[in-house]
Amino acid sequence: MFGTIEILAITVWTGFVAYATWYVTSAKYSVPLSVDEARILWKIHKKNIDCGATRRREVRQHSKTVGFECECGFKHLQRRNVVAGSPAVALSTRST
Repeated sequence: MFGTIEILAITVWTGFVAYATWYVTSAKYSVPLSVDEARILWKIHKKNIDCGATRRREVRQHSKTVGFECECGFKHLQRRNVVAGSPAVALSTRST
């Protein structure tokens, strides 16, 4: 029914689609953190694992803070998927 060329073409296209799907879903980019966000995340880290570190080092990329590294070896990088949209902004309306 199918010849060798057709089977090979189907196999190559299936592999290409699988690779493209994997790449799009796993590719990430760094998102900048504010100084306050990095400080709060470090405090949460210290409290959750009872870390005794007294300092953290900011991880910078293109002159923007994208994470931190603790003295204990813990490293946090703020990353987002390439295909993820921007986060929705929650609006609160108050009726009095």
